[in-house]
Amino acid sequence: MTTDQDEMKMMAETTTGENGVASTVASSSSRRAAFYFECFVLVIGIIGVAANALVLYALVASKQHKKHELIVNQNVLDLYSCLFLIITYGLKLCNIQLSGSLGYWLCMLVLNENLLWCGVYGSFINLTFIAIERYLKVVHSVWSKKHLQKRVIYAAMAFAWIGAFVHMMVVGFESSAVINGACFGFVIWKSPETGTAYGIFYFLSAYVIVLMIFVFCYGNILCVVRRQARLMASYGNSAQTQSNKIQLNVIKTMTLVCAFYAVAWLPENIYFLLMSLNLNLSLLDRGYYVALFVAFLYICANPFIYATKFDPVRRILKALILCKDSPDPNDGSFQMPMMT
Repeated sequence: MTTDQDEMKMMAETTTGENGVASTVASSSSRRAAFYFECFVLVIGIIGVAANALVLYALVASKQHKKHELIVNQNVLDLYSCLFLIITYGLKLCNIQLSGSLGYWLCMLVLNENLLWCGVYGSFINLTFIAIERYLKVVHSVWSKKHLQKRVIYAAMAFAWIGAFVHMMVVGFESSAVINGACFGFVIWKSPETGTAYGIFYFLSAYVIVLMIFVFCYGNILCVVRRQARLMASYGNSAQTQSNKIQLNVIKTMTLVCAFYAVAWLPENIYFLLMSLNLNLSLLDRGYYVALFVAFLYICANPFIYATKFDPVRRILKALILCKDSPDPNDGSFQMPMMT
């Protein structure tokens, strides 16, 4: 979570009022750091939009959007997040003086990064759904064939968007305000205790619980797949062995995405938690810029993981880069992951 870094230019010290509102001073070096950070994030957003758009094209061209709807939804959420990185930080660089109803809504929706974090939080939710879906299809395959129908997947996709928007809009409007023409996002709490409680909730819901789901689901999946692979190899079933290899490739791709998530989002989550505990940390500290930069880099780097690890996507993108005809999904040489 961030606030508009340049909004605090004219303040000279940090004070806390009765309602828990903090006024922070940005030194000239902090303003320079904020400017460079915003420029770097803008570049990340541009690269992320292009990369996610290419991967989304490859998923559709390889017909994987019909088999891996949640992965496509993850890609769309990342594309949305990168797009709002560009919009949000492009407006931050303009240093707009906010006034009237237009300034209020611009702060509440864009400058406080509310719309951006709707996409980011939605990606957290969707990643857990992907892990649960893979777990059910591999570990409880009989049950999943009967109960895990398309409408359940579509409901999960919708929930990732709706749940994220409802959560972030409520929190964003409750903790943001326009003060002296500047937008303060996610720092204006009715009481310090409320801010602390939300910091703990955010850390648990967006990081700890998500990681616990990843470890449980993918740990069980890898055990089952390896056991099946050894069994099929002992029986000499080459077709089933090939299917297991393809399936394992998809699981390895998503495991790598989740591992990258764990590493990239750890600094930001810890920093925001410590700041919520009133440990005299600021959203203008250079350490926070570094932590948030790594987190935003995750959104941009995700499509490169799909491009290098997910065979159907890699083949389509390779053909596109080399200006060759895209491989035919109906061709026997084009192997699609069979999640059975």
